Amino acid sequence: MATGKILIVDDDTNICELLRLYIEKEGYEASIANDGETALQVFDTFHPDLILLDIMLPGLDGWQVCREIRKKSSCPIIMLTAKGEVFDKVLGLELGADDYVVKPFETKEVIARIGAVLRRSGKQGEDKNESKEVHYENLSINLTNYELKVNGVQVDTPPKEMELIYHLASNPNRVFTRDQLLDEVWGFDYYGDSRTVDVHVKRLREKLEGASDKWALKTVWGVGYKFEVKE
Repeated sequence: MATGKILIVDDDTNICELLRLYIEKEGYEASIANDGETALQVFDTFHPDLILLDIMLPGLDGWQVCREIRKKSSCPIIMLTAKGEVFDKVLGLELGADDYVVKPFETKEVIARIGAVLRRSGKQGEDKNESKEVHYENLSINLTNYELKVNGVQVDTPPKEMELIYHLASNPNRVFTRDQLLDEVWGFDYYGDSRTVDVHVKRLREKLEGASDKWALKTVWGVGYKFEVKE
């Protein structure tokens, strides 16, 4: 039986009740919000482990809600939308969403996605005491606490940038394609423009610049990226 708290945010009350029924049947605790403002209020009191977030909401839309939550939390977010354009997927990635489900959807698919995202985020089926840390000269990456330190100074880093640098640095000298990184870090069933990876790497390089000559975030032209460590 699954455990955890799920916040469902959608202005369609029928969809909300259907999702709640299936989610609670799986063993999760569920709470519902039908607009963006309420979603932010419920988030602060309910403390969910994951959010199902519709994009088209009255008042604050899903993008705005996602932005506000990402300012204070790395809580996993699965976007729900009737829009399937590549643009929406890229924007979702940029804002820090963890997955993306296009309506109309099968409820069983949503439940499967919830389980997968919670496993990836370490909220389910993982040793809570397991520490996720990687250290190199003048660099400390702590994914457990979402802390990045460069030259001993903590650097403010959004969740997806943290997860990306941790993933690369945990696999030194291994080359990843952009599609691999999208799949393994973001978890999107993703097709189309992968420029969001380039954007995140660029931001990370600005934060890591000049810290050490023993490691570097390298572009492998025509392939992707690697965290290069010199022997």
